[in-house]
Amino acid sequence: MENTENIKKIAIVGPESTGKSTIAAQLAAHYNTVWVPEYAREYCSKLTEPCTWQDEINMFRGQLDLENQLLGSANKLLICDTTFITVKIWSDYMFGKAPEEVLYKLPRHPYDFYLLMDIDLPWMDDPLRDFPHLREYFMDVWHKELRELNASYVVVSGSSDTRVNNAIAAVDKYLHC
Repeated sequence: MENTENIKKIAIVGPESTGKSTIAAQLAAHYNTVWVPEYAREYCSKLTEPCTWQDEINMFRGQLDLENQLLGSANKLLICDTTFITVKIWSDYMFGKAPEEVLYKLPRHPYDFYLLMDIDLPWMDDPLRDFPHLREYFMDVWHKELRELNASYVVVSGSSDTRVNNAIAAVDKYLHC
């Protein structure tokens, strides 16, 4: 097992229906490593009521736990299909504020590089997606959040092979800086 301190964490983030899970899986295969699925997707698929404040906290903790579980299996890179920044963004939107423990952890749990998925893909309906009409709004929010964290990130655009090739090129460039 590799020393986890040397593992680079690459976060795949962005608004709904931008191909984050697809890109995460493709990058993990390309770099022969593991990827951390979006904990909230599994969590929310089991909810029978609208998401609550406690659900947001549970998703925050679950995402971190899942990431920590998979970190030791990573091969130099850990590809993260979203991060708990999503909890902050959704909480801000749905409840007008984010949980304190999320705000506390954000600057203390950095990712090495972010790929912000562009909204240039067609919307794909999914029972766990809510805001097809707010994609531009949430894209702006993602830019703002990443800037506030002083995060190193690039926007990844294009469809299908172009998108994954653009993502690989961005990661390669980051790794060789």
